[in-house]
Amino acid sequence: MGAALTDIAGLDAQLIECRACPRLVEWREKVAREKRASFRDETYWGRPVPGFGPPDASLLIVGLAPAAHGANRTGRMFTGDRSGDFLYAALHAVGLASQPTATHIGDGLELFGVRITSPVHCAPPANKPTPDERDNCRHWLDAELRILQPHLRSVIVLGGFGWQSLLPVLDDAGWAVPRPRPKFGHGAHVELPGAERPLHLFGCYHVSQQNTFTGRLTPAMLEVGAVRRRPRGRADRVIPGHPPRTNWTPVRSDATIVPFVRLPPVREFLDDVFGHAAEPGTGRLHGVDAEGGEG
Repeated sequence: MGAALTDIAGLDAQLIECRACPRLVEWREKVAREKRASFRDETYWGRPVPGFGPPDASLLIVGLAPAAHGANRTGRMFTGDRSGDFLYAALHAVGLASQPTATHIGDGLELFGVRITSPVHCAPPANKPTPDERDNCRHWLDAELRILQPHLRSVIVLGGFGWQSLLPVLDDAGWAVPRPRPKFGHGAHVELPGAERPLHLFGCYHVSQQNTFTGRLTPAMLEVGAVRRRPRGRADRVIPGHPPRTNWTPVRSDATIVPFVRLPPVREFLDDVFGHAAEPGTGRLHGVDAEGGEG
């Protein structure tokens, strides 16, 4: 990768040119050439998919991986498939996204205080990258985490593959990962001591169709309290094109994470991530799912 990268734009520019994994390169480009019939008139991205969201995000969401006809087509994480529909509807419901839908780059979607990335940036066959492919891709996650570190307060990991991929990265970045390493589970929460501040790590089933279609997760299970921020300095952000909302308070990048004593299995999951304080509200998370790709 050359010299250490110090900004997100430079990281993304190098990442999208990566051809380190022959199997993934062959697959992503084959899919982009052959296309799905319903997208035959579109030009597929067919390259590694960079992270999405602001470089000063206080929350990072890490989940496997670009879907063949989702992000591999659109070029943006969790965009253009049903898994993304679930995820971005959830983020919008709690004030972390400007809109509940994600269809293509340039659709107006903006994230507030949250960034989304993956331990593997290319679409893998059958949504299953190999350990070698994960390891080849790790230096991108190392670099991204290093850039985000000054502002980062919490991480939500979607699925066990992402959890196992991220723990050694966090350890090398200076956060103290317990030994033995904590196990993945939905609602898992680990506070990792760091040199400047702790990092709150949360486990969550992946936002794939495997869980939502089988009933492992249902919309009713995923009703969540609105995100809360610390009361210092009210945020008056109004999303362009949307009327002011009164049932949630937008999250700012300086939000403080205060963990609960325990995490309820799913209800109020995002509420737990952002802690107590400010006004309560409700929103509905339309899906969150286990391991595998975006869908």
